[in-house]
Amino acid sequence: MVRTLLRQVKQYKTAALLTPVWTTAEVIMGVLIPYVTASLIDKGINAGNMPEVFRYGGIMLLMAFFSTLFGILSARFGAYSSTGLAANLREAMYRNIQRFSFSDIDKYSTAGLVTRMTTDVSNIQGAFQMLLRISFRAPLNLIFSLFMCFFINPKLSLVFLIAMLILGTCLFLLISRAAKLFVQIFEKYDKLNGVIQENVSGIRVVKAFVREEHELSKFDKAALALYNLNVKAESLMALNHPVMNLVVYGCIIALSWFGAHFIVGGTLTTGQLTSLFTYIMTVMSSLMMLSMIFVQLTQSAASGKRIADVIDEEPDMFDPEEPLQVVEDGSIDFDHVSFAYSEGGDYALEDVDIHIKPGETIGLIGGTGSGKSSLVFLIPRLYDASDGTVKVGGVDVRKYGMEALRSQVSMVLQKSTLFSGTILDNLRWGREDATEEECIEACRQACADEFIEQMPDGYNTYIDQGGTNVSGGQRQRICIARALLKKPKVLILDDSTSAVDTATDAHIRQAISSHVEGLTKIIISQRILSIKDADRIIVMDDGKVVAFDSHEKLLETCTIYKDIYEMQTSGAEADFDKKEVAA
Repeated sequence: MVRTLLRQVKQYKTAALLTPVWTTAEVIMGVLIPYVTASLIDKGINAGNMPEVFRYGGIMLLMAFFSTLFGILSARFGAYSSTGLAANLREAMYRNIQRFSFSDIDKYSTAGLVTRMTTDVSNIQGAFQMLLRISFRAPLNLIFSLFMCFFINPKLSLVFLIAMLILGTCLFLLISRAAKLFVQIFEKYDKLNGVIQENVSGIRVVKAFVREEHELSKFDKAALALYNLNVKAESLMALNHPVMNLVVYGCIIALSWFGAHFIVGGTLTTGQLTSLFTYIMTVMSSLMMLSMIFVQLTQSAASGKRIADVIDEEPDMFDPEEPLQVVEDGSIDFDHVSFAYSEGGDYALEDVDIHIKPGETIGLIGGTGSGKSSLVFLIPRLYDASDGTVKVGGVDVRKYGMEALRSQVSMVLQKSTLFSGTILDNLRWGREDATEEECIEACRQACADEFIEQMPDGYNTYIDQGGTNVSGGQRQRICIARALLKKPKVLILDDSTSAVDTATDAHIRQAISSHVEGLTKIIISQRILSIKDADRIIVMDDGKVVAFDSHEKLLETCTIYKDIYEMQTSGAEADFDKKEVAA
């Protein structure tokens, strides 16, 4: 984990190395000032020697100036390197997430990834800056101050050692209990972020069903759990200050008592006792800083592990050593394919053996959970088959470069996703170098041109995040146009015309068939009217292909298909999830 995180320091190594150097210089200047102060009191003020007062006073001012300068340089380089590390960590995570397959993404919740890239990275940023500055400053202050104390009066300095043992024991007990709570806090952050994300993304549904109070209750529950853990952890850490004050005041009393005897005995001067009081505050504050470092590092260790997990995650799927870059045609073959979403899990697909010719239009129908989407996910290699082989263009999909394969297998998912930007920007996700004329032609084929041209800014109309300023049917048609713009050999429409009326659905299918020659099309739909004109239709049930034939033959040979057809054409509502439909 540590090695993974430190690799991301990269171009900020010099600043990271210079930070402790300037910190050390700052500490040395700071520790020497009380010693010079003792000389100023003993040789200047008590002796009534003003030249010595000015001389030592000037030395103190000069040391204070350099201490401040070194502190500024330390803070500047520390902030520069820690902020740079945070930026590199976010970039490394985001870059690796882009390489994730669907199965990799399934391992992490969206809320969890958001927490890692925000809260966890901020924790590491703070911990790294603390590590470079305070973790050097505190032990150096402690060591140098103790050295000066023993240099001034070894016997009196034993008070410091006793105080350190008491304070160190108390802080260790507090930190060991608080550290466990901090680990649990991050799990609560994930849950809270998940509630927020779910509510914001589904706010229209929440309002439509008047579930605001229910969502507030969920949020309050998640926030209260986080609050309670934070209170426990912070309550424990708050005991640091009274414990430290007790020890410090005890040291001051002990120093005052024993120091007075030493002064009377002539073995200690007033200036030296004054400097010892300064050093005791430095030692105790250094111990306090060390305790906070341990807490911060313990808290950040959980964050660091979560970040390193994402950065080090090796995608389940990768390109072969010599990937093929050309897909010859749109033929698709499933050779006895079985598929499960997790190793050892139940099969979502079982022994699928079908073969599709180039340029064919294939319909795909079945109940919810029957494996329709799972089947088409294997074609562009969004998942890999657990058993058997999936081929496109006569070649195993695992032999292609994924970019080459996915550029020729264009897919429109069930959830139509648009990104913030103009309509043209969204269309050019299909092909960055597409001209405006090509974009317009793709929209004509998807029957999207009719509503786009009526918009005030036409194809330059700005789409809000998530496409909230266009209807569901309009989003679907823009997404279809985006897929067509790639000029693929295989087009998969995963129930992607569900939000358009049947007339528009028919126009889209007709336009695609008449304008795009040689394109293999797989159309998933719950409406038989959308697929009955397909060359062949796949009927699925419970992860198996129960029939694969033309519409006319399926009506004669497939009971499931015939039942669905009769229910839809008679106006009855089809419920594909009911067992009696599949019987």
